[in-house]
Amino acid sequence: MMNEEQIQSLRNDGVVVDQDGEKIGKVGQVYLEDSTGEPAWVTIKTGLFGTSESFVPLQGATVQLDEIRVPYTKDQVKDAPRVEEDGHISVEEERELYSYYGGRDGQQHANNGAPASRDRADTRTTHGTVAGTGSPGNRRQTSDHEADASMVRSEEQLQVGTEKVDAGRARLRKYVVTENVTKTVPVEREEVRIEREPLDEQDRARLSGTDLGEDEQEVTLTEDQVLVDKETVPVEEVRLDTDTVAEEQQVTDEVHKEQIDTDLPEEHRGR
Repeated sequence: MMNEEQIQSLRNDGVVVDQDGEKIGKVGQVYLEDSTGEPAWVTIKTGLFGTSESFVPLQGATVQLDEIRVPYTKDQVKDAPRVEEDGHISVEEERELYSYYGGRDGQQHANNGAPASRDRADTRTTHGTVAGTGSPGNRRQTSDHEADASMVRSEEQLQVGTEKVDAGRARLRKYVVTENVTKTVPVEREEVRIEREPLDEQDRARLSGTDLGEDEQEVTLTEDQVLVDKETVPVEEVRLDTDTVAEEQQVTDEVHKEQIDTDLPEEHRGR
């Protein structure tokens, strides 16, 4: 059975592990048996940010340094019936928990899940630390003058952060289009021009005696022909780049917080 010194060592950084040594969660509060003052239950902070607490009996549990090992699996503890963590466990709540975990004081329940009989007081008082504060919780009082009555008020705080997520994809895609291109090219060609030149006396003497007859002469004409060819050449490089733009977004969500009211006797009101 856990002693007072072991309970104190678990107040700040204690953890609870299952029967296989897998961590279930952090120690929330330790509940004491009213009649004996011995530890009977421990709450375990589970869920996101430790916002849920699961009850597990300390019967059969072992303590080593800041670790409590309970004889149950992690799933068993997380699926246990939910009990309002308000400093006390009612008779009905305790019966439901013992029925779920399968026994009390070493006795196993029948398969129908009926709880074992319970003749002790119907409340238990917390002893330990309040979740996330490290300050003492509501201690078991033995006298009206032993300590001042107090309670801890808690509230939720909005935790906001950012993470990188895909917002879309940009890509470069190349495709081929066809267009008409017109260019002007200078070209040359030869044309025939007829020239007539009269003969002088010398030419007549030289050409005298020429017989009449038919004759034919030809001249080859030339012209420029336009040749068209194509070649592929690189003209520019296109690439994708990104810029980071900073902006602000507002986040709105609901948070819960506790309020504490006083309930004073009639003679103390208005003072």
